[in-house]
Amino acid sequence: MTTDLSADTTIFERRESQVRSYCRSFDAVFTRATGSTLQDAKGNSYTDFLSGCSSLNYGHNDPDMKAALMAHIADDGIAHALDMYTGPKAAFLETFERLVLAPRGMDHKIMMTGPTGANAVEAAIKLARKVTGRTNVIAFTNGFHGMTLGALSLTGNAGKRNGAGVPLNGVTHLPFEGSLGKDVDTLAMIETLLDNDSSGIDAPAAFILELVQGEGGLNAASPAWVEGIARLAKKHGAKLIVDDIQAGIGRSGSFFSFDDMDVEPDMITMAKSLSGFGLPFALTLIRPELDVWKPAEHNGTFRGNTHAFITAKVALEKFWADDGFKTEIAEKAAVLNEQLQRIADMVSGAKLKGRGMMQGVDVVSGDLAAAICAEAFTRGLIIETSGAKDEVVKVLAPLTTPMDQFKSGLQTLVDAARVCLQSGTETKFAAE
Repeated sequence: MTTDLSADTTIFERRESQVRSYCRSFDAVFTRATGSTLQDAKGNSYTDFLSGCSSLNYGHNDPDMKAALMAHIADDGIAHALDMYTGPKAAFLETFERLVLAPRGMDHKIMMTGPTGANAVEAAIKLARKVTGRTNVIAFTNGFHGMTLGALSLTGNAGKRNGAGVPLNGVTHLPFEGSLGKDVDTLAMIETLLDNDSSGIDAPAAFILELVQGEGGLNAASPAWVEGIARLAKKHGAKLIVDDIQAGIGRSGSFFSFDDMDVEPDMITMAKSLSGFGLPFALTLIRPELDVWKPAEHNGTFRGNTHAFITAKVALEKFWADDGFKTEIAEKAAVLNEQLQRIADMVSGAKLKGRGMMQGVDVVSGDLAAAICAEAFTRGLIIETSGAKDEVVKVLAPLTTPMDQFKSGLQTLVDAARVCLQSGTETKFAAE
């Protein structure tokens, strides 16, 4: 006889590692999910403004993706094939070429990596070092690129870096746009350092950057700054790697975060919502002339994911065959900005961060941000924080969230902020 543990959390405390994190903010056992709604074992419903940290841009259990995947499994379709040729892989590659690469005039090769974003980042920096013969990679303050050692060396957060247990070398961390204050031109500073043979900065193999820093506090780089970094990379013989793992696939407004900029990345890392269904799937896009790998020189047992090929193809065809979805994202982004401004107006020194459907509000205090998210959870809204001190209340709602539910969720967030700022609480947080 099997014991029903669906509502029992003691097994997690007894057997799961202390490294677990999100569950500490959301004390419930989740059992079902549809669209932008999660349900727990007690029958409570929650609006999801976390989306698997942007792994569910199309929501939970999209019916068309689910039907295609179920049909594939029911027909004994291939589940695992290493990197052998399969029908689902061919179909995904053709669809990605037709709907993503060709309209943008991109000729990048598609490298299947291990199933996480960190795997895609590891592949990109390894290849940049291989093709340039250099070791130094330039990353940016507040950047986050993954938790494996190579990716972690690029990551700025001290708490995460401290878990490495070994020195994290081969990277120069330079200031992201705005990180030194609005009056400091970090692009000019970086150019001066790189042009100076006595700056102590080794010639870089690559620059790697997020155009919107997801974990770093939703810092959004301007087109001029990004284009300037691209120019510097070319000037100094370095490769430009855009980390679009969290900011891509519609999250920041279009399929790629750089779509409306005069930028041609040498490599692009993708994961999270790439499968469309929450299935593990990551890849690195590579300019053809850089694709100098020897067979199996970089591999992984789970490179590619046949089930993810099925759902990713459906996602591309359903949402990216025309500009309709992009228009919908822009409409919701405007609503999001308007409602977050209501929260910013409540808190002295608060400011809006991010762009597209990757926005949040910096409420100055990490304690206040945490309190707002905790209060929101009691009201049926799942939302988290980001930033160096977790000071940003970060909205990552599914891009497909119905407008009525989206507005309702944002009202819940506004109400949660108002409650947390009542009865003199604001003074307590301001003094942090």
